Amino acid sequence: MVFHSILFERAEDSLKQEPFEAPSFFVDLNLDQIIDGITANKQEYNLKPFFYTPLKTIAAIKYRQEIMRDFENQVLLENIKSFADKMRTIRVRLALIDKLSYKYNKEGCFLDAVEIYCDAINCLVHDLTLAELISCGMLAFREYMTNYYQSDRFNNLQAETTKLKSDLSSIKYCLLIKGNRVKVRKYEGEIDYSLEVEKTFERFKQGAVNDYRLTFREDFGMNHVEARALDLVAKLYPDIFLDLDNYCAINATFQDETVAVFDREIQFYIAYLDYIAIIKRPGLKFCYPAVSRDSKEVYNYEGFDLALASKLITKRLAVVCNDFYLKDQERIFVVSGPNQGGKTTFARAFGQLHYLASIGCPVPGRVAKLFLPDAIFCHFEKEENIKNLRGKLQDDLVRIHHILDQATSESIIILNEIFASTTLKDSILLSSKIMEDILRKDLLCVHVSFLVELASLSEKTVSMVSTVHPENPELRTFKILRMPADGLSYALSIAEKHRLTYDLLKERIIS
Repeated sequence: MVFHSILFERAEDSLKQEPFEAPSFFVDLNLDQIIDGITANKQEYNLKPFFYTPLKTIAAIKYRQEIMRDFENQVLLENIKSFADKMRTIRVRLALIDKLSYKYNKEGCFLDAVEIYCDAINCLVHDLTLAELISCGMLAFREYMTNYYQSDRFNNLQAETTKLKSDLSSIKYCLLIKGNRVKVRKYEGEIDYSLEVEKTFERFKQGAVNDYRLTFREDFGMNHVEARALDLVAKLYPDIFLDLDNYCAINATFQDETVAVFDREIQFYIAYLDYIAIIKRPGLKFCYPAVSRDSKEVYNYEGFDLALASKLITKRLAVVCNDFYLKDQERIFVVSGPNQGGKTTFARAFGQLHYLASIGCPVPGRVAKLFLPDAIFCHFEKEENIKNLRGKLQDDLVRIHHILDQATSESIIILNEIFASTTLKDSILLSSKIMEDILRKDLLCVHVSFLVELASLSEKTVSMVSTVHPENPELRTFKILRMPADGLSYALSIAEKHRLTYDLLKERIIS
């Protein structure tokens, strides 16, 4: 297998142009919060374009899922992170060169960067050789790295680097300082008295003492005196420093492009796995969903809203999981129930699951089967915009018309309490017309609505109801159950709690 990318199995699947902005539905589904959290500590890699771009084929999704499974091996994951740390150090060294002022200071920093690169490649190939890999992507990358490691290009680079470091380390010279004059000459075998001095003063030591020796910082450049002294050393050893000049010129682009791309792309997996590792700690489950472009029979068990879970876990609060499934000709969830009962959270979770599956990531839940849509559309309530001169109802109609005009039979639509600004009669009429269009196009849909009539509109609709505590209807369970929506049970439980049912009122009047 020819290796192209750790994110894209085929070269034609790669991003032709990286998007700068998130898809329009990200805010409604809180996917923007999720991706911000995932990439927060990875800004240098610019990972968001990868998270903004869903995959188009099942094969492309399976390619990433297999790689994710490989990285469940913590030893392999830590080895890859170690490689990434070395590559980051290289970037820091190369960036430092532009800030340095003196030639040999720059060249020394460059030589150090190449030495780290050679070590990174050696260690990575060694670690990959020992790893038990199953994914086509990582197996192909290991083969690529083995070939690169054995290539003349890398072997020559490593040999030249080792020789030059050895030659430079062999240089010995003396500094003769008198007043403001510094003279440099070759070392002529003079005795090093430093050990004798330390031994002489050792007997005067009483307890722990401060170390006043100067430690040079790696990110600190030479001053003009040091640079001038080094220029004089270069004149004493012209052959070695000429080799250094030639080395830096010839190896200006020493990094293999495929290795550099891998270093960036592999962070997609690392960032996501690090993010969900925190959420897994309380016992929440993630799975690799079966994904289909043909079957719209979807399900997810013990799933949850990933953005909400991240916030709750930070506050050490419990996360409520929910199940759903659609079978046979079922296509639409109509979610009803009391306010603040988790209906919108359920709708968001449905959208998040399908989107995360479309980029090849494990999703919240114990087990899942999901659909690969060609697009996701959301209609969530927005504040009235006085600039467009449209009222709330007209704005809702314009937006939903735009969605239905674009949606195909392979799209997913998520509607959240639309037409709340109009009368009940008009709301039922308009919502029914929209549902008929969605049913005609055979779309997967979640419709959060207070209109329980919509749940029985067709055999393709399924009623889901947010429940309350049976003994205290003011307490939400945040469980969304597949059950008929009669619109009465919640009202009746509230009435009983406040002694406002017909029988209880009658008792109070009579008494």
